[in-house]
Amino acid sequence: MIKELDQDNLSEIVNDNDTVVVQYMAGWCGNCRLMKPKFKKLSAEHENAQFILVDAEKYPESRKLAKVDNLPTFATFKNGSFKNQVQTNKFDQLKNLVDEVTSN
Repeated sequence: MIKELDQDNLSEIVNDNDTVVVQYMAGWCGNCRLMKPKFKKLSAEHENAQFILVDAEKYPESRKLAKVDNLPTFATFKNGSFKNQVQTNKFDQLKNLVDEVTSN
């Protein structure tokens, strides 16, 4: 299940959960909208991880956690620490990123 951030508190979510996968997006971003259903599909396959949508324009502190400079960006966090990110509109790259953080 995906949760959409409604305040700039991603750091709290990262610290409170073992595994967090984030899609940084914006309302104007077409590729972000295309990737959202794929992100949702992966969330259903990995119930042990928190999947979070972050509007990168509304929440700058959350954006800084992964040094986001392009959208869509997908980032992973494990045990409170940033692990990896990918800026992509390709499902295979997103899946590899998620598999990398959830297989440990």
